[in-house]
Amino acid sequence: MTGYGNDVQFKMYHPDKKKQELPVSFEDWEQQARERLADGPYHYIADGAGSGNTAGENRRALDNWRLLPRMMVDTENRDLSIQLLGEHLPFPVLMAPIGVQTIAHEEGELAAARAAKQTGVPYVASTASSFTMERIAEELDDAPKWFQLYWGKDKNVTASFLQRAEEAGYSAIVATLDTQMLSWREKDLENGYLPFLQAEGIANYLSDPAFRAKLERPPEEDIAAAVQQFVEIFTNAALSWEDLAFLRRQTNLPIVLKGVLDPEDVKKALEYDINGFIVSNHGGRQVDGTVAAIDMLPEMVEAAGGRVPVLMDSGIRRGADVIKALALGAEAVLVGRPYIYGLAVDGENGAYEVLRNLLADTDLTMGLTGRARMKDIDRSLVRRQK
Repeated sequence: MTGYGNDVQFKMYHPDKKKQELPVSFEDWEQQARERLADGPYHYIADGAGSGNTAGENRRALDNWRLLPRMMVDTENRDLSIQLLGEHLPFPVLMAPIGVQTIAHEEGELAAARAAKQTGVPYVASTASSFTMERIAEELDDAPKWFQLYWGKDKNVTASFLQRAEEAGYSAIVATLDTQMLSWREKDLENGYLPFLQAEGIANYLSDPAFRAKLERPPEEDIAAAVQQFVEIFTNAALSWEDLAFLRRQTNLPIVLKGVLDPEDVKKALEYDINGFIVSNHGGRQVDGTVAAIDMLPEMVEAAGGRVPVLMDSGIRRGADVIKALALGAEAVLVGRPYIYGLAVDGENGAYEVLRNLLADTDLTMGLTGRARMKDIDRSLVRRQK
C-alpha cells in the first residue's frame, strides 16, 4: 500500500529505528512544552480569553461531529492535494499565523518556516513576528507563504506592510478582524506578561519606514518610545466594513478575512471584493464564551455560496479534525498551537514532526473512511452526535 501516512508510520515502526524520543500525541507535546517554558510564555501560548471556555468548546464541538466510514472503497492511492487561490498545495493544511514565536524557541518563526518548507505546508507569517517578514520569506524561499495583517490605526503603516509583503513574495493577505483590541486574558494578567512591552514580536514595526518616520529618534536609540508608539497604533476598534475598500486599494494580492463567525459578515464582506474567509474564534483567545468555529462552518460555507474559498481554524489537533472540517465544507484548515508546542520542545525538528504526523494522520483517516481524493470528502462523511 502506498500513501503519505503509510510511509510515515512504517518508518516510525521500523525495527532498525531507535525508540521514538519525541512525542506523538498533542497532549504529550503540550506537556513537554509546559516543562520547558516559563509561566509567562506558556500561558500566553496555551490559554484563552477569560475562563478559557471558548478553547474548550472548540474541542467539544469537534468531538461532537462523528465520522461515518464507507467500506470496500479503493483507497490504495490517495491524493490530499488541493487548489487554493490559484496555488497547487500538496495538503489541505496551512500553518496558522502565530506571533512572537521566540517566546517558544530562540529561532522562532525562522525554525517554523523551515519546517513548513520541508512539508510543503504554506506558512502564514504574523504581523507580530519576532523576525521581519522579509527575513521569514528568505527562509521560505519559493515555498508557499501568506502574510497575516493586524490592521492597526496608522494607515501609512498598514499600506507599507502590504507593499512589503508583496515585494517579499507572499501570495495572499490574511486580514485578522477579531483583534480590534486585546481580550481579557486572566493568566497573562496574573503573570503581568505581554511580550510586546519588552519589544518582542514587533520586528515588522521597528523595521518599517512608515513606522520609523513617526518616531523622534530611531528604535536603536530609544526603544521605549518605539514600544509606546507600537502600543498606540497596534489595534483599531474604529474599523468598519467601508475600510475594506482602503485595504483593497493597497494590494493586488488576494485578501482573506480571518476571525469571522457570523454568516451575515460573509455576505457583507463579499460586497468588497474579498477573496476568502477563515472561520475562526482565534483559538479561543479573543471572546470568552463564543460559538465553536466548527459549528458555524456549514452556515459560513452556505453564505459564501461557492464564490470564494472558506477555511477554518480553532481546535484542530488530529487528522480526524481535519477530515471533519473538510467534510463540513472547508477548503483547508489552519493548525496553530500544536506546531508551536513542537517548536518549544525541539525547534525546527519539533515543528516538523508535529506537521508530518498531522498530515500522516489525515491521510490515513481519509483512506480509512473510504475516501481517496479531496473531492470525495463531503457532508455524507459526518454525523452530529446528539
